[in-house]
Amino acid sequence: MTKITLGEESYTCQLNESVLDTLIREDVDISYACQKGTCHSCLIRSVDQAPPELAQKGLKDTQKRQNYFLACQCFPEQDMQLKLPEQSEIFSQGTVVVNEMLNHNTLLLKIECQDIQEYFAGQFVNLQREDGLIRSYSIANVPKQDGILEFHIRRLPDGKFSEWLHDEIKVGDNIAVSEPQGHCFYIPEQADQGLLLIGTGTGLAPLAGILEDALKQGHTGPVMLFHGSREVKDLYRIDELREFAQKYDNFSYFPCVSSETASEGFIAGRADKAAVAHMQDWKGWRVFLCGHPDMVSSMKMEAFMQGVSMKDIYTDAFVSAA
Repeated sequence: MTKITLGEESYTCQLNESVLDTLIREDVDISYACQKGTCHSCLIRSVDQAPPELAQKGLKDTQKRQNYFLACQCFPEQDMQLKLPEQSEIFSQGTVVVNEMLNHNTLLLKIECQDIQEYFAGQFVNLQREDGLIRSYSIANVPKQDGILEFHIRRLPDGKFSEWLHDEIKVGDNIAVSEPQGHCFYIPEQADQGLLLIGTGTGLAPLAGILEDALKQGHTGPVMLFHGSREVKDLYRIDELREFAQKYDNFSYFPCVSSETASEGFIAGRADKAAVAHMQDWKGWRVFLCGHPDMVSSMKMEAFMQGVSMKDIYTDAFVSAA
């Protein structure tokens, strides 16, 4: 018998009993459906150690890296400390240290939060202001010792949160920050694998972090970034990304504009369409899709139809709050 701990409570897992069976027997409120490892409804995280390999079968590599596993497939061989996904909504106090514009409608916001040291570039956090309003934003930088998280925030028409960040919050102000979440990030295995990054608008935020992480960790395979907006003025970090392309021989950058005649150095058309036209053999590639949900949905299907394994497709769809 082994002991599993969830929050302040501990339970005894009987011989040949799964973690899910134990939690159900103890009337713990946990999501589940098929109980066969297919639906992934009972996804849970081990806090203190790697779970059994069988319990992670079928999960993305990024989920495995964070010690997520399927409770219905986990027959623990030793004591485990567990955490349900919804428990990640614990907030820490952060302080704004940078508040400046990246272009005419996109804010660069940097928040120092010493309580958050472990994360992956490309994950997201929830930011919460004093009245309780919450919005999710992707992390655009790799972890450093300074405890600073970087965000790219576009002003949305009548956006209560984005307009507040653009117009009212200033350096020195405090803001609540949740624990990092999400599985759209780079892992260093298969360093020779091709990486295709496609983003629209501030979908560049997670992709910029993923790109920096991959290149700094010595990724040797080809890396291509297609970033699109309606007009050139809506793009940002153009010069910086072009410098990256000059510094790293395996990185190519394609800025795309969809509603105006493209000048030299830019591609006319949508970023997803430009990527499809450019790619020849998709098999074996890892694909990251971030930004407008329609683009993310259609390109996920396109990549799969072109031969990319579903486990190698990572997405972060930006859905505006009502």
